Amino acid sequence: MANQLNLGRRTFLGGAAAAAALAATRASAQPDAIPIIDTHVHLFDPRRPQGAPYTGPKGQPPQLALPEIYHQLAVPTGIVGAIVVEASNWIEDNLWILERADSDPLFVGVVGSLEPDKPEFAEYLTRFAKNPLWRGIRYASVWDMEGGKQVLKPGIVDGLKLLANADLVLDMANPSLPLLQGALMVTDAVPNLRVVMDHMPSLDPTPETQELYDKLIGELVQRPNFFMKLSQVIHRDNNGVIDTSLAAHRDRLDLLVAKFGADRIMFGGDWPNSVGTATVPQAVLLMREYFARKPREEAEKYFWRNSTRIYKWIKRAPNQPG
Repeated sequence: MANQLNLGRRTFLGGAAAAAALAATRASAQPDAIPIIDTHVHLFDPRRPQGAPYTGPKGQPPQLALPEIYHQLAVPTGIVGAIVVEASNWIEDNLWILERADSDPLFVGVVGSLEPDKPEFAEYLTRFAKNPLWRGIRYASVWDMEGGKQVLKPGIVDGLKLLANADLVLDMANPSLPLLQGALMVTDAVPNLRVVMDHMPSLDPTPETQELYDKLIGELVQRPNFFMKLSQVIHRDNNGVIDTSLAAHRDRLDLLVAKFGADRIMFGGDWPNSVGTATVPQAVLLMREYFARKPREEAEKYFWRNSTRIYKWIKRAPNQPG
């Protein structure tokens, strides 16, 4: 595994370094380039004695995802801050990512992993929320099925109310029609909770599901505390094809931006879950290209301003906007 891990890391870093150099060249020609807060980064280390429950995307060698590696990839592209989203469901790994994030001021926030329907949730939430880097939790399985119908899990509303009262965020992923329905139920039950749907452009409805997709989007638009990351824009479509061109994704982006507006969207790079699909520079360049013809104010909202209002992250370096 160590050899695979090292090979995967060298191969990825080599390709990404070339792309990062291209991004840096383009950025240097734009002195007024908008700074970026990457709201979706994962950290983990499969070399630990206990390993890690998630080690990167399927089909790729195990990845080594540490602050120093991400730092080298991100900074040349104009990323000045990042929020770590937990990729492990082990309670103790919440502390692990807090410690890793604290080691580098590039990281301005952490979204941990706790189960809000569990009796011990309040205790863990109180403990971790004392750290100013702690910005919320990532949790998706908010529902059970009863008689073929989605219903919120017992106890989940009480836990999410605690999260909302602590002024923290609920991240949800990966997008699917049941998950959109789950988000709708959560926003109705706890309307003051800020809910963020990760990787929204990666959900490709089929002709059979398009009507339901449109209906759920239309209902979520009416929930002002529902937000989304225009992340994982470059992804495998329903036919397994990866297309890195803006033309392949513009219609979906246009739809989501038109529906939800400029105030409810954020940038996310999804490193290293994006390995084998898109590099950090590719994700940045695609979205810079998309916003290039939009008003600068809208681009700033997407690349950093909205994240300050939604996650309320802490500024840790002079070059971070605020």
